[in-house]
Amino acid sequence: MRAAVLIAALGATLATAGAAGEAWITAPGAGISAARFEAPDDSYPHRIMGTIPERRVLAVRDAAGHEIRLDLRQGPDPDHVFEDIAPRVVDADGDGQNDVVLVESSPREGAQLAIYTLRRSDLVKSAATPHIGTRFRWLAPVAIADLDGDGVTDIAYVETPHLGKTLRVWSWAPGGLTQIAHLRGVTNHRIGDEVIWGGLRECGQGPEIVLADAGFRSLVAVGFDGAELVARTLGLEASAPGFDRAMSCR
Repeated sequence: MRAAVLIAALGATLATAGAAGEAWITAPGAGISAARFEAPDDSYPHRIMGTIPERRVLAVRDAAGHEIRLDLRQGPDPDHVFEDIAPRVVDADGDGQNDVVLVESSPREGAQLAIYTLRRSDLVKSAATPHIGTRFRWLAPVAIADLDGDGVTDIAYVETPHLGKTLRVWSWAPGGLTQIAHLRGVTNHRIGDEVIWGGLRECGQGPEIVLADAGFRSLVAVGFDGAELVARTLGLEASAPGFDRAMSCR
């Protein structure tokens, strides 16, 4: 399986797109070529992302430029909303076709990471993690790549970055996604931020995820040591310049 790579949130591009609400997020490749959220929705008043509203419509363009829309109100979970900075267009499962990776939330069970795939002319949820389990609990995606070197695409996010502050890594397996590792005491978002901070970098030591420590004071790089996630300090302040330096391997 070919490893896909997403550097999530050198945040300015995604944050601006999410705040504007109408900008298309584009990516080369087959399948989905662009995506955006539409239709702001006030039914789930969490507003963890500052002025960026929750939304109920996912719009995509295929490689031929055709537009397809999914309105959650017309699906099996009409009370769900998309609760994210912006959709991520990436080959999430390594099949050669771009998917959309995003955060979807239930008013009863909180957030889950969901993957939508274009099948013929329909957008379908092809995989998802379990919901966190209670309302007003969120997660912030951070990287999509082969993080442990086994040739299979992994997806990482920080679950409850304001409370539990736990990095979770999921890998593709028969039937969907399986959690393969977690690490507590890290975060990539503060309440009201319109940016998801950090992301994936490669600085000659294998793939690493740049995150802030639990107090959002200093930066760490997290990578796999065998089957375990290990964090090492970077000696950088958890600030916009600090994240820029870390992501640029400086």
